[in-house]
Amino acid sequence: MCYNIPMPTDIQIAQEAELKKIEKIARSAGILTSELEPHGIYKGKIKLAALRRLSGRKDGKLILVTTMTPTPQGEGKTTTTIGLAQALKKIGKKPFICIREPSLGPVMGMKGGAAGGGYSQVLPMADINLHFIGDIHCITSAHNLLSAMLCNHIHQGNDLNIDPKKIVWQRSMDMNDRALRGSFEITASSEVMAVMCLSTSIENMKSNLSKIIVAYTKDGKAVTCGDLKAQGAMTLLLKDALKPNLVQSIEGVPAFVHGGPFANIAHGCNSLMATRMALKLSKYVVTEAGFGADLGAEKFFDIKCRAGNLKPNAVVLVVTAQAFRRNGIDNLKKHVDTIKSFGLPLIVAINKKINDSSMDIEQVTVGCRKLDIDCVISKIWEHGGSGGSELAKKVVKLCREKNQFNYLYDVNDPIPVKIKKIATKVYGAADVKYTNEAKKCLDHLHDLKLDKLPICMAKTQYSLTDNPKAYGRPPHFNITVTSLRASAGAGFIVAYTGNVLTMPGLPKHPAAENMDISEDGVITGLF
Repeated sequence: MCYNIPMPTDIQIAQEAELKKIEKIARSAGILTSELEPHGIYKGKIKLAALRRLSGRKDGKLILVTTMTPTPQGEGKTTTTIGLAQALKKIGKKPFICIREPSLGPVMGMKGGAAGGGYSQVLPMADINLHFIGDIHCITSAHNLLSAMLCNHIHQGNDLNIDPKKIVWQRSMDMNDRALRGSFEITASSEVMAVMCLSTSIENMKSNLSKIIVAYTKDGKAVTCGDLKAQGAMTLLLKDALKPNLVQSIEGVPAFVHGGPFANIAHGCNSLMATRMALKLSKYVVTEAGFGADLGAEKFFDIKCRAGNLKPNAVVLVVTAQAFRRNGIDNLKKHVDTIKSFGLPLIVAINKKINDSSMDIEQVTVGCRKLDIDCVISKIWEHGGSGGSELAKKVVKLCREKNQFNYLYDVNDPIPVKIKKIATKVYGAADVKYTNEAKKCLDHLHDLKLDKLPICMAKTQYSLTDNPKAYGRPPHFNITVTSLRASAGAGFIVAYTGNVLTMPGLPKHPAAENMDISEDGVITGLF
């Protein structure tokens, strides 16, 4: 008699895994004992001195994992990132994982966890998904300190002549709470998060924080964090948050889990410090950028790579049968074309889920064949590194190819030119429209001489358009910019489109409803 034995859940797999002490993971990665700050048995921070010591070492290969337009369930980018690194280790390479820290908002909302899945996870999974080492709390505190000092300045006499009606700095919290919209933003969208993720030293972070615009005077001049003399104390709160967090995958691959900006309302990449350090410590760095190639990948190339002078070597485009069925072959082709427009080689990883039928996977394979795109069936959720060996071998070959990596636009182009290039070349839009409010913002940014910065588009992740219900590859659409804001500290301009919210809400049945912990500390409901 044959019985169907159900696969264990992610949390069950994580709880059964045997972890190595963080000191051993650090040694295997080439990190000195003096450079490691342990936080318990299985987590640690790496001192910034490590990067200074390694500065003369040649960089490893940089591999980006992205996807086509995703479904609400997600396509497994983080899982693929971890699984690919484990597969690279299986074939004898020296890999490093670089991913973002999960935000409590989505973890308690829809995701229920964001540390990979199955046998391709980073551990300790429960810690990473909850408070981890506290970086996001540090960022929240620094953000709210600036809010408090701004309000206090006005209360104490307003020497800077701030117009209370022109305050642009809200408060922050790491939770989805729609009741706070209009006065709070989720920490993942905070400019402080972006500053931390794009800074290269304590002094650089302090300088970047000082440039954050918090309000405007009654005669239209920008008021900054530096004007309020808040950058020193904020840097003090962030001094440890800037240090990359070291953990391990379920198969012992070292991983930096550091920084967590969203990709639909922020730039969607892990920290520059972590990526730079990993490139010096390993031969292959596998990293991810949030949501589809239209959001995370474009921002990774045009914002993060530009800021850090990074040169990616290859791209893995994750596709699931669910995303392919919902959005179609034309949507996949658009994302493929987008990656190619940056001059990079790519491969499609078909992320096979355990309930996918052979017919489901065959449809995706046939679609890739029609597009003349190399693809590999990935089984890394179910089998870990061994389920991605073929993918790893092909990625190694891609990394040996010469590429012509380039940015999409010149930062010195006018703002409308930069936005139009993103909208037409990446999204496939016919044109860009601006509301009257957005037109005023354009003029204001030009007057402030802040128009020579990269663009961070705030757009729905569920469509190439600014309408989350327009699936596939819609023809003849326009992108409407509703507002623009200078993130002068982070070094980019945020262009808002559609109805993108910086404070999400919880779904009807939040994942938190199923989470629990027993008297002896056994956690359930994280998945």
